[in-house]
Amino acid sequence: MITKAELLKHSIAKFTQCGSKHVTLDDLAGSLGISKKTIYSFFENKEDLVSSSLESLINEYKEDINRVVNSNGKDPILSVILIYQRGFEYLKYFKPSFLYGIEKYYPKANKLYNDFIEELANDIVLDLLNKAQELGDIRKDINIELVVKIYFFRIDNLIFKKKNLFESYSELELFKHMVINNLKGIITPYYSNSYFE
Repeated sequence: MITKAELLKHSIAKFTQCGSKHVTLDDLAGSLGISKKTIYSFFENKEDLVSSSLESLINEYKEDINRVVNSNGKDPILSVILIYQRGFEYLKYFKPSFLYGIEKYYPKANKLYNDFIEELANDIVLDLLNKAQELGDIRKDINIELVVKIYFFRIDNLIFKKKNLFESYSELELFKHMVINNLKGIITPYYSNSYFE
């Protein structure tokens, strides 16, 4: 008998690779060797499954974020780098149709995703960069809130705008241009980290 956690893990893998709209409950049941009735024993409908799958993925990423922040508490800039590095690892497995599908067809999942993206940029990253500025690692003349809005809010939209940039550029190249190079422009000259060498 399949567990709810196993179903969620399988579902998110299918949804992110094929798009949530394109994967049917019949597809999921068939690939798992279970009946659709089994899926309905865990979830009310497909939207509930899509939302729960996305919530599971977001919670996994939040655990990663907490580990990063807790283990690099004295270096908030490094925490930001590692958070986005892990985020890029997640995003590279997404097909653009996954995000477009939840935006168009699954309002509950879309709200979950948008709330998380907003929390990541406007709470977690903003807080870390403010701490870095207080420590003197970011120049005092930098408006941290504006930096977050310009460079760190909705990176996913930039990556998947019209074309999946992961198809044209390596994960490392995208990460360096979208995260590292933007941070280089705001740090003080004496801040030192191997990511900037």
